[in-house]
Amino acid sequence: MDLTRDAAWALLTEYTAGESLRKHALAVEAAVRGYARLFDEDEALWGVVALLHDFDYERWPAAPDHPLRGAEILRGLGYPEVVIRAILSHADYTGTPRESRLEHTLFACDEMAGFVTAASLVRPSKSVLDLEAKSVVKRMKDKAFARAVRREDLQLGADELGLPLEEHITNVIRFMRERADDLGLRGTIPA
Repeated sequence: MDLTRDAAWALLTEYTAGESLRKHALAVEAAVRGYARLFDEDEALWGVVALLHDFDYERWPAAPDHPLRGAEILRGLGYPEVVIRAILSHADYTGTPRESRLEHTLFACDEMAGFVTAASLVRPSKSVLDLEAKSVVKRMKDKAFARAVRREDLQLGADELGLPLEEHITNVIRFMRERADDLGLRGTIPA
């Protein structure tokens, strides 16, 4: 079993044709890898988990198929249990409690990366490069904005990391800025 970013990307793209879901995986990867560096953890392993957390979603979007179908596929490919468990734990309905720092980080970054992406795309610049945490907090208060995102989960993610919400948002923005071009979030800001 090849536990590399290239192998994870190949698996993701085999199961996920949609560009937006691929970019979401890249955004979560950027955030989770950033936290791995911050926490002095295994950045490569954490990045693989982040890339693969929703790889089965396009084919099986309904709970509990996602992420249970993906977990079966990963087991069949020989992925280690640490990867599978982290992916299962990001969906509360699987009954897999989040215990490790990796599991808490994946949960914290999943919805937040999506919300930061949405907040970036409604800016005049359409960029994450000039987005600030206070703008994200303001968008969180607007229940019509990205209404599918549970604000409680955004707060819970920060709580699980032991960070104030604005600090978590700032971290995710900073980590996503490192990959702005790959995420399609440079917008109109020149390189």
